[in-house]
Amino acid sequence: MAELRPSCAPGPAAPPAPGPNAPPAFASLFPPGLHAIYGECRRLYPDQPNPLQVTAIVKYWLGGPDPLDYVSMYRNVGSPSTNIPEHWHYISFGLSDLYGDSRVHEFTGTDGPSGFGFELTFRLKRETGESAPPTWPAELMQGLARYVFQSENTFCSGDHVSWHSPLDNSESRIQHMLLTEDPQMQPVQTPFGVVTFLQIVGVCTEELHAAQQWNGQGILELLRTVPVAGGPWLITDMRRGETIFEIDPHLQERVDKGIETDGSNLSGVSAKCAWDDLSRPPEDDEDSRSICIGTQPRRLSGKDTEQIRETLRRGLEINSKPVLPPINPQRQNSLNLDRAPSRKDSLESEGSTAIIPHELIRTRQLESVHLKFNQESGALIPLCLRGRLLHGRHFTYKSITGDMAITFVSTGVEGAFATEEHPYAAHGPWLQILLTEEFVEKMLEDLEDLTSPEECKLPKEYSWPEKKLKVSILPDVVFDSPLH
Repeated sequence: MAELRPSCAPGPAAPPAPGPNAPPAFASLFPPGLHAIYGECRRLYPDQPNPLQVTAIVKYWLGGPDPLDYVSMYRNVGSPSTNIPEHWHYISFGLSDLYGDSRVHEFTGTDGPSGFGFELTFRLKRETGESAPPTWPAELMQGLARYVFQSENTFCSGDHVSWHSPLDNSESRIQHMLLTEDPQMQPVQTPFGVVTFLQIVGVCTEELHAAQQWNGQGILELLRTVPVAGGPWLITDMRRGETIFEIDPHLQERVDKGIETDGSNLSGVSAKCAWDDLSRPPEDDEDSRSICIGTQPRRLSGKDTEQIRETLRRGLEINSKPVLPPINPQRQNSLNLDRAPSRKDSLESEGSTAIIPHELIRTRQLESVHLKFNQESGALIPLCLRGRLLHGRHFTYKSITGDMAITFVSTGVEGAFATEEHPYAAHGPWLQILLTEEFVEKMLEDLEDLTSPEECKLPKEYSWPEKKLKVSILPDVVFDSPLH
């Protein structure tokens, strides 16, 4: 639960920072990390010392559900002469370390990031006659913050968020998000580290798909050139009814050229997927997905999970030399030895205590495999093939319904355990598939109908007998079944 109130003590609208002789009660009301961020807000909005603010009634560190202590809301007059409309500016407090006493974040020094190292912002176009900012963006920011706290996967400029619902729960076409640097707010040095500001940008489904197929930064640059789609400051207008490609069809040509030249720098997704080893009976006790110790099923090892997690986390960075992220030899059964033990990474198994030590798991070469995806995941296969493998890169599907993963690799990727001689290889429940350029071109021809998922009737099966590979696109209910 949250409440709306004018910003006042103990919120971020505070007087100048307390001096060294300030009483402890004063210091507790105006935490140094919070005060440092508020100083940046005061720099931008000196005439709004007490903005409206959404605050968590029960703070996260007291057991509340909302990780953000506060979301402040400012009125920004914009600049009509430069196509920047008047808008509401939302700023979060809580992803960074506000307190410095380990109640939420561990203090790691002043030179590194404060907490997760960033706060979220959002710019929403002000509607005519609107006298107060809508509060729904604060809950949207809380939702993103929950994801960060639960998964410990931080955001970077250029990242995208698939939301699959109008951001304000209306009938709007703005149903997904990109992230970029806030155009006005500067990084802040706090007593507990550095804080940067990442701005949420609302986008349509077609713009999200373009960001996935190419890259987020490229689409952000296109949005900046279209005033009604964001303009220079990327201000979200929930009433926008057209995509940038409908507004200016020439922009699609720029995206297509970018994909052809650069490929995609999306290297992995969490998805509904699974795989079967067709070269051995399912009841085989040594099946790669059912090795057991006692009565506990073997899970993805900590090292495997760390490598997959790094692939997903760093997925929006372009590597000059494609390499699967190295496995850290110091981490085996825990992904976050340097983090608070109460947090669980999104790729960490719930049964981590049952993980078999990494060195006891042998890599197996498979002769024939069957890949299974839901429709949304299957629609990304052409992106994986055209935007990643044809550019010498890799792409990972990490299952969100089971403890398994599928990584496609090209011949140019180093560090893979799949090879041209043995293109299908499994390390426990992690499958790697190496595809040659010639086979990728063949698959793209055969999978052409996946680019129009609305026309694809499920279940749908594709098979390449000469390669001993089968791909099935299945309804969501198959993956949601506990027997799957």
